[in-house]
Amino acid sequence: METLMAGRVLSTGEMTAPCLCIDVEMSAEIPAIPAQRVPLGAASAWLLVSIHTEAVGSLVIEVPPEGLSGEQVRATVMGELGGEIDRRLGAGTMGNAAASPFLAARQKILSQAPNMTVVVCTRERPERLRTCLQSLIAQQYPNFSILVIDNFPSTDRTKEVIDRLASPLITYAVQPEKGLCRAKNLAIQMVGDGIVASIDDDETADPHWLAELARGFAEHPQADAVTGVMAPGELETWAQVWFEQFGGHNKLRGFTPAVFSPQTAHVQSPLYPLPSFGSGGNVAFRTTSLARIGGFDIALGPGTASRSNEDTRLFTDLLLSGGTIVYQPTAVTRHFHRRTVEELRTQMLGYGVGLTAFYASLVLDRPRYLPALIRLLPTAYHDMVDQEGLQSSGLPPDFPADLLRAKRRGMFIGPMSYLRARLAAGRSERKAKVVR
Repeated sequence: METLMAGRVLSTGEMTAPCLCIDVEMSAEIPAIPAQRVPLGAASAWLLVSIHTEAVGSLVIEVPPEGLSGEQVRATVMGELGGEIDRRLGAGTMGNAAASPFLAARQKILSQAPNMTVVVCTRERPERLRTCLQSLIAQQYPNFSILVIDNFPSTDRTKEVIDRLASPLITYAVQPEKGLCRAKNLAIQMVGDGIVASIDDDETADPHWLAELARGFAEHPQADAVTGVMAPGELETWAQVWFEQFGGHNKLRGFTPAVFSPQTAHVQSPLYPLPSFGSGGNVAFRTTSLARIGGFDIALGPGTASRSNEDTRLFTDLLLSGGTIVYQPTAVTRHFHRRTVEELRTQMLGYGVGLTAFYASLVLDRPRYLPALIRLLPTAYHDMVDQEGLQSSGLPPDFPADLLRAKRRGMFIGPMSYLRARLAAGRSERKAKVVR
C-alpha cells in the first residue's frame, strides 16, 4: 500500500509571491490545490485552518508544480496542528457538527446575542468598501446594524456604494473633518450605549465574526474590548508577502486566546504593545468603556501627521484605566495588504511615525509613566534594532532592508509629527468652538 506523502511545511520567511490563501475546514472535504503553471504559478500557500468553523491556526506549505491532493493537504495540516485539532474536538468526531462543544456554545451565545453596531470608517475607496459591506451584510448574527462614516469626502462615490447596496442594515454619515479618529469618535457618539465593532474598509469579515466577538464578551463579562485575528485576504504580490513576513496585523500573537488586564501587567506591560493587544481593524468595544477614557486621540492615526497607532493608544488607555482586553482568535477578518512596494514603504514609514508618536502622546498626557517608559528602553532597543529582537524575528535574509529603514526613519520623526498633529487638532477645536 502506497504511503501518502504529506506536503512540506515552510516558515513564513520561505513564502514566495504569489502565495495562495486557502481556508481549510477540517470537518469537511478538503479540496485539492490544483497544478501550478511554471514559473508563474504559486509555489506556496498560506492556510487558515478551522475545525467546525473554529480557527485553530495557520501554516505555510510548499505547493509543487503538480499541486497537492486534498488528502495530502489534510495530512500536512494534521502533522503540524493535529494536537490543537484533537484538543478542540472534545466528545465530538471530526465530521459530527452536532457533537461540537464549540458550535453548541455559539448557539447559546446567538440565542442571547447583544446588539452590535459595526462601524466602517472610509475615504474614497468604493470598491474595497463594497466588498467589505457585502461581507457584513452576510453576517450570521441576529442583532446588528452597520454605520458607515464617510471621512472628509471629496466625491459622492462612498454614498453611491451605499445607495446601490440598498440594505436596511446600513446607516450613512459624513465626518467633514479629516482624520480617522474624528470619524471613529463621531461613530461612538452616534451609537450611544452598547457594543461597537470596528472593521477597516480594506477587509472582509468571516460570516461568524460578530458571533465570535460576542463570544469574547459572553465568556469574559468584565471585558471592555474584544479583539480578533486579521488574516491575509490575498498574497499575490511581493509587497503583500513581505508585509505578512514582517508579521502582518497579528505579529507573534497567533491563535492562542489571551486576556490582558491589570493582573497581567507583570507579563506584558500595557505600555509595551509588542506583541500587539489587537488591531483597530478587528475589535469590538463597550461604548461606556470608550467614554471612560475619552475616546480616540484625534492627534493620532491616519489623516494626521502621526499617521497611525490610534488603536494602540486606545488599548493602552483602557488597560491603564483598569480595563480588560480579550484576544479572541476565533473572530476572523481578512485584510487585503498593500499591493505595491511603494505603498508598503509608505505604510512602514507610517508605522514608525505612529509608534513614537504614540509614546509622545503618552508622555504629554500621562507624564507619571515616564520613568516606566525609560525602563522599557533597553527592551525596545533590542526588539526594534537587534536581528534577534521581536521586530526582526523570522524575517528572511533577503527581506528588503529599505522597508526596515523606512520604519526606523519614521520612528525618528514621530514625536515631532505628533506635536504638529496636536497643535493642528487644538487649532481645529478652537475654530469649531468659535463657529458654534
